[in-house]
Amino acid sequence: MIRQRIKYFLITCCIVVLGLLSRHFTIFPLWIGDVLWATMIYFILRFFLLKAPIRKIALISIVVSYAIEFSQLYQAEWIDNLRHTFLGRMILGETFFWGDLVSYTAGILIGICIEVWVVKPKYS
Repeated sequence: MIRQRIKYFLITCCIVVLGLLSRHFTIFPLWIGDVLWATMIYFILRFFLLKAPIRKIALISIVVSYAIEFSQLYQAEWIDNLRHTFLGRMILGETFFWGDLVSYTAGILIGICIEVWVVKPKYS
């Protein structure tokens, strides 16, 4: 079990690095970062919910990703100030876009594919 957690941790770290690099180099379209962000959410959840079925992790990932995106419609001074920090911008985002929902869905599907084809869990 610890080996699986290490795999998910390492995958998450790689995704974080790729996501930060995608924001640093302008050759990547912005939606790549959104796809990677949702994939990261999938693997963070998988790290903590190791024995949960893939469907459950995917559903929770979608709910969390969509909830954070829809939370961007809420504008209050305290949360806007938080969104203007580096971590706030990376975690909460700043502006609502319908297209981000498509990116999140694609990222979670990529996470499922990585898990099924690369990680090959024995418990799902």
